[in-house]
Amino acid sequence: MRARDKAAVSALRTTLAALDNAEAVPVHEAELRGLALEQSPVGAGATEAARRELSKHGVVAVVRAEAAERLEVAARLTSPAHADRAALLRAEAAVLLRFLDGSDPA
Repeated sequence: MRARDKAAVSALRTTLAALDNAEAVPVHEAELRGLALEQSPVGAGATEAARRELSKHGVVAVVRAEAAERLEVAARLTSPAHADRAALLRAEAAVLLRFLDGSDPA
């Protein structure tokens, strides 16, 4: 952030959000509609659930998916009017792929 590298900041922020989402506990639709109000849990922390913990392989998979998504979108932006956006997406993907260098290829 201090270096004012917009591509790196954008890529890292969105990837951190994707990792945060991947650790979220899935809520099934049936659980949302299943209980009557009087059967609902009450009290502080009654509805809290422990977040999932991603393995190193899981983190690498999320980062790879984020990089691949950027490269895919950049490849589809062929119009000269979108050249700047495509270049930014490629730069963001490069930032993410640098973090994967040296990690397990799995």
